[in-house]
Formats: sequence, structure tokens, C-alpha cells
Amino acid sequence: MKLNTLVKTNVKKVRPGRGIGSGKGKTGGRGIKGQKSRSGVAIKAFEGGQTPLYRRLPKRGFRSLAVNNTAIINLSHLQKFYDNKKIDLSATVDLKILQDKKIINKKYLKLKILGDGDIKSKVVLTANFASKQAQEKIEKVGGTINIIKKKQAQLKPKKVTPTVNILKK
Repeated sequence: MKLNTLVKTNVKKVRPGRGIGSGKGKTGGRGIKGQKSRSGVAIKAFEGGQTPLYRRLPKRGFRSLAVNNTAIINLSHLQKFYDNKKIDLSATVDLKILQDKKIINKKYLKLKILGDGDIKSKVVLTANFASKQAQEKIEKVGGTINIIKKKQAQLKPKKVTPTVNILKK
């Protein structure tokens, strides 16, 4: 160990704008006048009048504002969870049971069954949507699938107020 190789730990940090004797006093290293010398000014994407990069590049893609609240599960996953004894296929399987067993996240409000893979045991499923392939495979094994229909909003009949024509005489 040599004194000239030691890392100095007692170096004080530079504090701009703390008097003329500090070396960074008066203007605090910001120069004199101009936009950048003022407080609260940030020129983020300014490129000196040249069209900035974010405007030169083309726009791409689309992010939908609609919330995707439908959970998707394949028949192969259901069979795998049954084999691992996470779910019991003899009882009715629906979204709430899958959420209680922590197979599906609680943020989802609807359930869709897809027909990827095979299911070997008889099952009773309740879901909002199901593919034709999934329905065929479940019925082939002897199970049933109940599709929850979207409740039709009951439209109130419009109140028709009779118009009376008053004729001036």
C-alpha cells in the first residue's frame, strides 16, 4: 500500500451557487443569461431547430384503450392441473374456482376455453366463451360446457309525449 495509490474519500462535493470563493459561485456554472440559465427550463428533445428524432421517425402500432379482461386457458392446461392435483374436474370448473386456486389472475372478469391439447377425463365447465374445437373435445369425452350468455340490456321504452297543436284564432 502506498499513499499515492489510495482512493481519496475526503473530497468535498461541488456545491454550485454558494458564493464567489467556491469557484462555482454567482451564476453557478450556467453561464450568463439565456434560456438554460433560468430555473425550471428543460429542453428535452430540442435539436437546435432541426426536426427532432421523435418527429422524423414514422408512427407505428396501436394500443387499444379497451381493457382486455378475458382469461384464456387451453384444455391441455386443465388436464395438466388435474394431473398435478391442483383442480378437481369432477366438480364444476369456472373462473372463480380457477382464481381461488391461483391458476388465473384475479384481474380477469371473463373466461375463454380453447381447444389446444386433449382432455382425458369428464369435466363440467362454465365459461363466457369457448372455441368450437374445445366444445367438440369436451363433448367427445362426455363432459359438458355451459356458456354464460351476455345479459341483454333491457331498453326502457321511450316516453312519447303527445304534442298538442294550439291554433291561434
